[in-house]
Amino acid sequence: MSELSSYESFSIEVKDHIAHVQFSRPEALNTMNKAFWLELPRCMQDIETNTDARVIVISSTGKHFSAGMDLGVFSDPKAVPMGGDPGRMAENLRRVVLQLQDTLTSLEKVRLPVLAAIHGGCIGGALDLVCAADSRYCTEDAYFTIKETELGMTADVGTLQRLPKLMPEGVVRELAYTGRKFSASESQNLGFVNAVYPDQESMLAAVLDIARQIAANSPLAVTGCKEMLNYSRDHSVEDSLKYMATWQAGMFRPTDMMKSFQAKAQKQAPQYDALFPVKPLFEQ
Repeated sequence: MSELSSYESFSIEVKDHIAHVQFSRPEALNTMNKAFWLELPRCMQDIETNTDARVIVISSTGKHFSAGMDLGVFSDPKAVPMGGDPGRMAENLRRVVLQLQDTLTSLEKVRLPVLAAIHGGCIGGALDLVCAADSRYCTEDAYFTIKETELGMTADVGTLQRLPKLMPEGVVRELAYTGRKFSASESQNLGFVNAVYPDQESMLAAVLDIARQIAANSPLAVTGCKEMLNYSRDHSVEDSLKYMATWQAGMFRPTDMMKSFQAKAQKQAPQYDALFPVKPLFEQ
C-alpha cells in the first residue's frame, strides 16, 4: 500500500478497510474552492489505487458540512473568460460546468460505496455532492438547501438530476423553485437520509459501524451491488436485468461464497481477497 497524497481540502485516514475523508477547511466553512474541485476526483482515485479501503466515509469539520461553491471559482477569468465572442464564451462555460459535474460524479464512479455523514449546513454545491453518495446520514442540526435558486441561478452540478431519484419529484420541484431549507427530520421522512443522530460524535460512530459491516463483506460482491444499482437507476428494468445476467456470467466465481460458508461453519469472520487496485493505464 502506497503513501497517500496530501490535500488542501481534505484529510484522509484509512483504517480497517475504511477510508475516512474529512473536509478540512472549517475556517472557510468548507466551501468548495478551486482546490476542492481539482482534488476530489484525485482523492477518490488515490484511495482506489493506493489503499486497501473497501468503503469511503465522507464527513466534515467545524460548524457546517459545507457552505457550497466558493464564488471565486466562477470569478476567476482564467476559468470563465468574461469577454470575447459570446458563442466561444458559452462553449467554454459549458465545458467548465461539465468538468465540475465530473468532479462530483467521481463519487459514483469510484467502485467503493460512499457514505456521507452530514452536520450543520449542507448548502448549494454541497447538496450536489451528497446526492452523488451512496447513502446519507445526518445530525439533528443538519439542514439542506438548493441555494443556487435564491442566488439567481439554476443548480448545475447534479442536484436537479439526482435528487428526483432519491425523493418525490413534487417535493424536489418545490425545494428547487423556492430554495428553502429542509431539515434533518424532513429529509429523513422523505427518504433522503437513512438516519438522524443527536450529534456529530454519535453520527460518526454509527456511520463508521455501518462502514465496518460493508467492509466485512466480499469486496467483489459489494462493488457488483454498486454497479448494478447505479445502472438500474438510469436504465429500464429489462435492460438492467440483462446487464445483471452478463455481469454475473463474467464476474461471479464461487470462491468468496465458499469462504463465507466455511467461515460460518467455523464461526469465524470470512477473509476475502482485495480487489486489484485501480491504476492509470499501463502503470504497474
